[in-house]
Amino acid sequence: MGYCSWFLLSCFLWSFLNPGTHQLQSSQTQVLLQLRKHLEYPNQLEFWNNHGMDLCYLSPSTQVNMTCQDNAVTELRMVGDKPAKVISFVGFAITSQTLSGNFSMDSFVTTLARLTSLRVLSLVSLGIWGPLPDKIHRLSTLEYLDLSSNYLFGSIPPKISTMVKLQTLNLDDNFFNDTIPDWFDSLSNLTILSLRNNQLKGPFPSSIQRVASLTDLILSGNDISGKLPNLDRLSKLSMLDLSENSLDSDLPSMPKGLVMAFLSNNSLSGQIPRQYSQLRQLQHFDMSFNELSGKIPASLLSLPSITYLNLASNMLSGSLPDHLTCGSKLQFVDVSNNRLTGGLPYCFTKSGNRVVKFGGNCLSVDLHHQHAESSCMDVPVKRKHSGGRNTGILAGVLAGISVIIVLLSFGLVMVHKRYCSRGTPEQHLLPKAEQDKSVSGFSEEILSSARFVSEAAKLDIKGLPACRSFTLEELKEATDSFNNSTILGDGSYGKLYKGILENGTRVAIRCVPSSKKYSMRNLKLRMDLLAKLRHPHLVCLLGHCIDGGGQDDYRVKNVFLVYEYVSNGNFRAHLSGNFWINF
Repeated sequence: MGYCSWFLLSCFLWSFLNPGTHQLQSSQTQVLLQLRKHLEYPNQLEFWNNHGMDLCYLSPSTQVNMTCQDNAVTELRMVGDKPAKVISFVGFAITSQTLSGNFSMDSFVTTLARLTSLRVLSLVSLGIWGPLPDKIHRLSTLEYLDLSSNYLFGSIPPKISTMVKLQTLNLDDNFFNDTIPDWFDSLSNLTILSLRNNQLKGPFPSSIQRVASLTDLILSGNDISGKLPNLDRLSKLSMLDLSENSLDSDLPSMPKGLVMAFLSNNSLSGQIPRQYSQLRQLQHFDMSFNELSGKIPASLLSLPSITYLNLASNMLSGSLPDHLTCGSKLQFVDVSNNRLTGGLPYCFTKSGNRVVKFGGNCLSVDLHHQHAESSCMDVPVKRKHSGGRNTGILAGVLAGISVIIVLLSFGLVMVHKRYCSRGTPEQHLLPKAEQDKSVSGFSEEILSSARFVSEAAKLDIKGLPACRSFTLEELKEATDSFNNSTILGDGSYGKLYKGILENGTRVAIRCVPSSKKYSMRNLKLRMDLLAKLRHPHLVCLLGHCIDGGGQDDYRVKNVFLVYEYVSNGNFRAHLSGNFWINF
């Protein structure tokens, strides 16, 4: 008996230790080697060279991880070194960014589909490019699909709606530029949907309301427009990110279990719903840079779980009660650049660890950073309708043309020779106050040019941030010393940079080089006039910086114009109708 027991134990140990008994199917190995060829032999797959090694038994790394079950690949994760860094992608291979022009996304997916047991597929930053083919649905066993940070463009394949086992769909940081699909309710097991930073357009997909299993919904950084439906039926939703789109409706009702919500940089309007006082699990809430009006609900600030609340750059008005109670976990509040009046609540001022930003209102505290109370008077708010979107764009284009006329008339960017020549006396350009009876001391010539601007553009300045002078150091800090990675464009009027100010405000900074010697006083007066041109369809000038000498010094090196950052594309794109082209 002892001999037999020893023999059986030896056989068991041999079978356990000998990998040949658990080898990956040869057909699956061939598929993996073919995928390696499609990916043009990346460094992270260099260890697949050893054909005698069972690939399932390789140790996982941060770049490659593979899992096998029943001699078949069930999980394949790869992370490359080719993130999507370009601003725009036109559908052709880019040296050192994408795979070569010989790469075929169609052939690549055909090869992938031979891994018939695959449940997890993550291919991130590998430089794969091209339209995602419909045959991706052949991976019918997939539960997790992540193709983020690549160069996929076109439409999201409708056949993905048949992949009913999908629980996670992540297509972040690609270049999908068609209408956002509306078949998500076919994916009854979907928990995470992330399509961040693409160029998707069209209305918010109503089918999302019917995906009851959703926990994370991330659609930020697109051009989704129109009305937001009520989302309270998504009872499991904890993460919602719809920021940086073109949504222009009232705020919808939210599920009570929501933990994080990002709705900034849209055109959402109306009042903050009272229903939000029931979001007792809400921790992080960002509604900045919208068109919200009415009072700030005191209950929003006293939510038991709230830690971060950003309501900056809206049209919120009224006063906050002195006895308002802030939530015990609240660490950051930003109500700056609204139309608030009165004083600050006690809980804003008497908490050493709480950061509170409140500049740009009409409050009775810190008057140096507040507006006059008259500029915070309530004004009628015109309701937006998604059906009038084209009308709004047309109005914006017409207003933009008006501003171009004004700029050319004033010589703000390229000062006309007859005004800025070295020998022209300044008094001929700006008459003395006793000789000039026009408004604000400006010449009749300048004011007559300003009449090209509509009355709305001249008068609608209430509630907007005051134009101010920036220092060169502030602008350097906002743009990482004008790093090339922050450049949005370069044209005949100088380079345009994207920046973030100290208070978190995103701005566009135009650097206008100066080859002429014109007066510091002349420039400042003209910029003050430009700052008065405020309209809902015009980008607001927030300030300027003149890089030069003293008050009366003519040695001006550069002029910097600091504008609101608007992520709705450029002027040429709107004229041509290609609204999916973003900065």
